[in-house]
Amino acid sequence: MAATTTLGFVLPTGLSRRRGGFRVSLIRCSASPLTNSTASGLVEKPWDSYNARLVLEDGSIWPAKSFGAPGTRVAELVFNTSLTGYQEILTDPSYAGQFVLMTNPQIGNTGVNLDDEESEQCFLAGLVIRSLSISTSNWRCTKTLADYLTERNLMGVYDLDTRAITRRLREEGSLNGVLSTEQTKTDEELLQMSRSWDIVGIDLISDVSCKSPYEWVDKTDPEWDFNSNSRDGETYRVIAYDFGIKHNILRRLSSYGCQITVVPSTFPASEALKMNPDGILFSNGPGDPSAVPYAVETVKELLGKAPVYGICMGHQLLGQALGGKTFKMKFGHHGGNHPVRNNRTGQVEISAQNHNYAVDPASLPGGVEVTHVNLNDGSCAGLSYPAMNVMSLQYHPEASPGPHDSDNAFKGFIELMKRSKQSS
Repeated sequence: MAATTTLGFVLPTGLSRRRGGFRVSLIRCSASPLTNSTASGLVEKPWDSYNARLVLEDGSIWPAKSFGAPGTRVAELVFNTSLTGYQEILTDPSYAGQFVLMTNPQIGNTGVNLDDEESEQCFLAGLVIRSLSISTSNWRCTKTLADYLTERNLMGVYDLDTRAITRRLREEGSLNGVLSTEQTKTDEELLQMSRSWDIVGIDLISDVSCKSPYEWVDKTDPEWDFNSNSRDGETYRVIAYDFGIKHNILRRLSSYGCQITVVPSTFPASEALKMNPDGILFSNGPGDPSAVPYAVETVKELLGKAPVYGICMGHQLLGQALGGKTFKMKFGHHGGNHPVRNNRTGQVEISAQNHNYAVDPASLPGGVEVTHVNLNDGSCAGLSYPAMNVMSLQYHPEASPGPHDSDNAFKGFIELMKRSKQSS
């Protein structure tokens, strides 16, 4: 295909599409990929060649270098502003169906270790970074990030202009894209793949939820524990619905005195109530809450039967079960530095967040209180419905990765269960 080359850009000729009423062209967004010149008798370059592409549905093409598994995959691209914690992000089931672009420029310098995993596998579709660290320097490291991604069959690319891509996502919103290391696939084929796929309306919870109930017993490792002075020593029986739950949510609940049974997303409400729980947790999870009406119905059946606590996806499902509506945000919240105000106390927490959907406060019925607000955009970050012993947060109190400001939310759930037991 003929191309006109300018400094830093290559614009393929004769290619254009119309999307949303305006003209979209395929634009190659960095210098032409380097080629291996060994065959021509020249010495092979001592650095990696551009052997991968990120193609976005807006027509932009970003040459990259691969450092994980090969192949071609399609997903929604989002950016994450966390400065560290990439391993927790890789193993967070809430990222199913997404490529995650890290805005922090250097990734991989701490390697990986088994202690930081938030689930048994990686669920995101691929990792996009600016610079891959050439060394690891952490005493807990057991292997490099590149080796880890290859073992987990997860794609990773680097040496892209992640600042430019992030600005594009902030201006246009989250974009579908394709990562590929297959040179036989043309840019046009990859672009068509990105435009023919959509994450909206897909049930992603079923693939990440456990398949049968199990007991969770692990607490937070004493080396990492905190807030231990705020616990009353009592024990509470909790049923945790797994919509994509993270290990540290379970560890923190256990550390606060909860005996936990984790159940699948499709577990009948009637069976959960037979266990006589003191409280019910609706966990975080990936995707569109409107795509899982069965989960909303389960939440409805359990409201008022026991105190409930919703986190992220659980918060959104509670919003729908209470009669409210959810909507897809422009580019979502993904990072460990989001300021949230507690409307009851006026206190501001720096929170860890990961979601693309939010509850519309105007759609909620009377009696439902918005307890927390995201100070970046004013979106709903927490709900309470005292009449049915309901509380929820649209962020991650377990802080994995992220700050510990919100850990007392677990204590709030404990107090909710305690009051309910005392009044029964």
